[in-house]
Amino acid sequence: MKVYKLSFGSVIILAPPNLAEVIINEGVIIDELNVDEYHDFLLTNLDAPPFSLLVNKKHSYTYTFEAQKIIGKLKGIKNTAVVTSTTGALMSTEMLMHINSDVRDSVKIFNNREEALAYLKKE
Repeated sequence: MKVYKLSFGSVIILAPPNLAEVIINEGVIIDELNVDEYHDFLLTNLDAPPFSLLVNKKHSYTYTFEAQKIIGKLKGIKNTAVVTSTTGALMSTEMLMHINSDVRDSVKIFNNREEALAYLKKE
C-alpha cells in the first residue's frame, strides 16, 4: 500500500495494479484543475484501465459546478464505491450521481469502508 499526496488530498494504491482509495482534505474546493490532476494521477499510477476506486468521504469538501460535471467522466473507471458517514456526504454524492447520470450505474454508496472494499474486490 502506497500513499501519494496530491494538492487536494491523498490517493492510496490499495491493490496494485488497479484499486485506489481517494481521500480529499477537509475544506477543499475541488475545481477543474484538481480533477485534471486526479485523472492524470490515476492514468499514470494505476495499470491500464479498467480500475476501481474507493472514495472515502471522511472529510467535508465541495466541488465547483464544472468539476462536478467532469469528475466521473474518466474513461477507464470500472466502478466506484463511495463511503459516506454523514447525511451531507450522502446528499453530495447523490447530487454528483445525478449530474453524471451516464456513469451512475458504476457507482455504489456504502456507509462502511470494509463493505465498500469487499464490493470492489469482487467486481
